[in-house]
Amino acid sequence: MAAAEPYLADPAELATFLKLPPDDLRLLAALRAATRRFRGAVRHPVSLVTDDTVHLDGTGRALLHLPAAPVVRLGDVLVDEQLLNGVRAKRRSGVLLHPSGCWPDWAEITVTYDHGHATVPEEVAEAVIDQARAIYRLDPAIQQITTGTESVSFAATAAVGITSQWQAAVEANRLNRGDDA
Repeated sequence: MAAAEPYLADPAELATFLKLPPDDLRLLAALRAATRRFRGAVRHPVSLVTDDTVHLDGTGRALLHLPAAPVVRLGDVLVDEQLLNGVRAKRRSGVLLHPSGCWPDWAEITVTYDHGHATVPEEVAEAVIDQARAIYRLDPAIQQITTGTESVSFAATAAVGITSQWQAAVEANRLNRGDDA
């Protein structure tokens, strides 16, 4: 399996905002953290992954949700190690339709496929850059020092929130929403 790209945005673009070289270690760490947060929120890698093999449980239903989308190429689909022909895929949502009814409830389904975007969507890259900028500026400074009878407090940013842009990009790219679909 070819792994997804390490970042969902160009380090050079983030470097422009922060006025740093694109290979700055703290900048890259912030971009990696923002990328991880986005991938965690949408529950898939977003960027292109080739020859990915997943093992799923049968559902007893006609539809089977893949863990990542969009589906770029659907390879072999095996049901209990037997090749199944005629499987159709909803490419954008990553849903497989069984060709003759339902996915057997107690079967192991093995799917090999390519998924994700060859070029990360611009709204995703922009949201990740904004989050990385906030993470970079996070100051984990000491909040309070007490020695004897003296106490000094310092302001510190405790967490990085999300913007409406981040939330919109996550909602547009999130899969398997469960109860809130």
